[in-house]
Amino acid sequence: MVAAIAMVLGGASAQAQNAYITNGDSNTVSVIATESSKVTATIPVGTKPVGVAVSPDGRHVYVANNGSNTVSVITTENNTVTATIPVGMKPFGLAVSPDGSHVYVANHGSNTVSVITTESGAVATVPVGTNPFGVVVTPDGSHVYVVNNGSNTVSVIATASNTVIVTIPVGNFPTGAAVTPDGKYIYVANQVSFTVSVIATARNMVTATIPVAVNSFSVGVAVTPDGSHVYVANFSPNTVSVIETASNTVTATIPVGGGPVGVAVTSDGSHIYVANESSGNVSVIATADNTVTATLPVGFAPKAFGLFITSVDHS
Repeated sequence: MVAAIAMVLGGASAQAQNAYITNGDSNTVSVIATESSKVTATIPVGTKPVGVAVSPDGRHVYVANNGSNTVSVITTENNTVTATIPVGMKPFGLAVSPDGSHVYVANHGSNTVSVITTESGAVATVPVGTNPFGVVVTPDGSHVYVVNNGSNTVSVIATASNTVIVTIPVGNFPTGAAVTPDGKYIYVANQVSFTVSVIATARNMVTATIPVAVNSFSVGVAVTPDGSHVYVANFSPNTVSVIETASNTVTATIPVGGGPVGVAVTSDGSHIYVANESSGNVSVIATADNTVTATLPVGFAPKAFGLFITSVDHS
């Protein structure tokens, strides 16, 4: 499947990494060491944590607390919350800029994106579409794509001015999104259309629509580091769809736990981690053969919506 072959089965990747899993009904984050496939820490955060994103240097993890309208900042060196930042209403997805200077938070309840300056903690506010859900930043940091599931659109924010420069129609009730490593395409999961929209960033328009499973109610999306495949978490049938980007077709469907929401890829592309909200666990998929190699219990209602895997080495 992916060029990178799993070096160790059971959920470990070649590089020591941690997966940070938000537990929506436990108000905690579970830290999974990918080398051992074990939970090594449990961190109290705000109320109803959902979204999660890691800084490029791996030193911080940002958690969107949907129930307390805040973002918790976790310092990974000691896995403690070192700051709590007020944002808009019902924050959901969030993403960090490639240089780590800003965090973009989709506020589902206030139709805005909060822009946090990480050095100072200052917050700016950008109006977007109705009920923003997922958010991704392009690899060059120039644009932010915000998925609005109440208006079936994606807002494109120019980071230089913090203004929306274009609004792109997609499918019904879009949720998660992911950007390819070259920044050329955004893959958006449309929960009620049972499709994935492919946006070409050069033209900011949908260039392909990919059917996934019927009644899939897809949520999280992740792209492999080589850009060859996209993994989509399908909440209803408890599966993950694998899309081959060369043809934009689904080439495999993988059974996982109950109600998968968040999905992320290890840095070497060897494993996919999937947070299963309904079954309270995390499925680990080996990309070499697209099989589940481990199922790890975590807290209640894990969501981990976003890019939640980071390197352990911060030197």
